[in-house]
Amino acid sequence: MEPLVLGFLNSIALQLPGIGQSQLGSLNPWIKGMIPSVFGILAIAIMLNLLNAGIRKKMVDQDKLKRLMKETRAWQKERMAAFRAKDQDMIDQINKKSAYMNKLNMEIMQMNMRPMALTFVPFLLVFYFVLPHMFAYTVAESPIPLNIFPGNFFHLTCSAADVQNEAKSHCAHENDMYFWGWYFLSSISVSGIIMRVTKTSTNID
Repeated sequence: MEPLVLGFLNSIALQLPGIGQSQLGSLNPWIKGMIPSVFGILAIAIMLNLLNAGIRKKMVDQDKLKRLMKETRAWQKERMAAFRAKDQDMIDQINKKSAYMNKLNMEIMQMNMRPMALTFVPFLLVFYFVLPHMFAYTVAESPIPLNIFPGNFFHLTCSAADVQNEAKSHCAHENDMYFWGWYFLSSISVSGIIMRVTKTSTNID
C-alpha cells in the first residue's frame, strides 16, 4: 500500500509551509538527529503495519481467502501444465472453469481491497499532514545509491545532481536517504514479519 500512497503524494503539489514541492520533509522538523529519526520512522512503520494487520484480521476471513487463493493457484498450474503438454482436450476441460475462476479472483480482489478502503485516507492524512513536519528531508545515509526506479519517480536517496542543485539544499551528501525512502524500506522489512505473526499473510505455501 505504501507505494500507492507515496505515488499519490508525488503527483500532487504540496503547499504546506516548510514542505518541499518535490520531496517530503521539513527544514525545521519536530524530531532532529539521524538516530532519533531512523528509529522514530521504524517505530511508525511498525505501528502502521500492526494497525493495518489488525484491521485486515477483523475485516477479512483469512481461512476463506487462503482457500480461494489455493483453489485459483491450483487451477492456474493445471492450465499451464495442459498448455505445456499441448493437450487440447484437457485445455478445453480446464477452460470450462474460467468463468468460475474469474469470479473467485474478483472475490479475492474485493477481500484484499476492503481493508485498504478503510485505511487509505487515514494513512494518506498521516503522510500528508504529520510525517513531513516530524522529520527532515533526509534522515539516514545509504552506502549505495537506491534510486532504482526509472525517471524522477520515487527517489529514495539524493543523487550527485541533487547535491549540486542549490534548490535542494537538504541534500548535503550523495546517497543521503529521504525520510519517506527510509519509511518505505522499513515498512517493507517489517510487513512480512508482522503479517506472519498476526496470521494475515497471503502466503499459502
